[in-house]
This record gives sequence, structure tokens and C-alpha cells, in this order.
Amino acid sequence: MGRLLNGFMAFLLFSSSAVADSGLISMKSPYDVTETADRFEENLAAKGMTIFARINHTEGALKVGKELRPTELIIFGNPKVGTPLMQCTQSVAIDLPQKSLIWEDENGQVWLSYNDPGYLARRHNIENCDEVLNKISNALGNFAKAATAQ
Repeated sequence: MGRLLNGFMAFLLFSSSAVADSGLISMKSPYDVTETADRFEENLAAKGMTIFARINHTEGALKVGKELRPTELIIFGNPKVGTPLMQCTQSVAIDLPQKSLIWEDENGQVWLSYNDPGYLARRHNIENCDEVLNKISNALGNFAKAATAQ
């Protein structure tokens, strides 16, 4: 029941501006990839999150003579949030720290995508951790909304 409620809450929260597909929640951004990533990173830092890395996949592609539309990945987390989730089911550590992908599609639309915590719960058979999952879901949604809001 808790997982169903989590999924429904996420649907309501993101139904107007997000697309959930294959375990990802994706929100449209009115900004370019760099500005969206900058805004996301600033919001994370302001909330005390640790930013472990920011990877520019487009630059990496250029180094090997390939082209790739603007694509950046931000890896971030906070042990105060991640540890309780790992205490629920330790295998979820393979998906932590959290990641957010900021990318431009073939039509020039910029998206901010991240793993749906409900998907992680299903993937790792996490049970009886609804409070932790809700906290993570709300935080990720707030970070994404702040980065993509006009």
C-alpha cells in the first residue's frame, strides 16, 4: 500500500511538468543544459548536500572525436538521508549517491532526469521504509522544480 501511495503522490506532484519512464522522472527545463545544471547544483549546495562530481559527457565525447548533444550528470548525496535507506535494504547502495542527468533531446528541449525513488524501492524490494522514501522523493522533486522553474 505504501509503494502505491508513493507512486500516486509522485504522479500528482509531477503530472503537469514531468514524465516518468523506465524508473526515471524527467522534468522539462526552460534553460539550457549548463544553466539548468548550475541552478540544480546551487540548490543542492544551499541545502547542505554534498556534490561528489559533475560530469560533462559532451566534453568527454569531443575528446574521442564524437558529437553528443549537451549532457551533464551531477552526482550528489547526504549520508543523513542515504544511510537510513541503505539500512532498509543495503543493496540500494549500488544506486547511491543520487544522480541527476541534465540533457538536451533531439528537438532542443532540455530535461532534468533522476531515478524515481519508487523505482528504487521496487528494484531493491525495499519494504517498511515509506517515511525515508517519501523524504527522498520530496527532496528530489523540490530540487528539480527549483532548478527548472522560471
